[in-house]
Amino acid sequence: MIGEPQKRISPKALKVWKIYGVIETLIVAAVAAGAITLTVMFEWPQWIITAAVAVLILFTYLFVFFIPTIKWKRWRYEVREQEIELQRGIFIVKRTLVPMVRVQHVDTVQGPILKKYRLATITISTAATVHEIPALDVEEADELRNSISQLARVAEDDV
Repeated sequence: MIGEPQKRISPKALKVWKIYGVIETLIVAAVAAGAITLTVMFEWPQWIITAAVAVLILFTYLFVFFIPTIKWKRWRYEVREQEIELQRGIFIVKRTLVPMVRVQHVDTVQGPILKKYRLATITISTAATVHEIPALDVEEADELRNSISQLARVAEDDV
């Protein structure tokens, strides 16, 4: 039986996911501010203000602190000669095996926040879907992309 994948994504991913959480929290804060403003203007019940503040505090805790930390601890991957194994999930753990013979192409993707922290995401395309390994150091992502590409070519030659 194959054990759990051993490789982890970059620790800098935690910082990036917290930034994404802050951006999402700002959007929720704008909605909460709108609800509070309307409550004051139209003299709606005061529990709406309490609920809006409670939702904002809970959302901030979950999406800025709790979920990024757990997500980083759970995300693992491993590239073997015959397959790529991905493990992710917080409450429901999902393990995916991608056979090398199914890999069509491999890309690295960098958004502005990932670029600032010198991280990249690898996307592995098969005929059916696209798999991702998020937030790897740029050098590691480039090496991994080249390695997967080479292993996929060898696997196709064997078929």
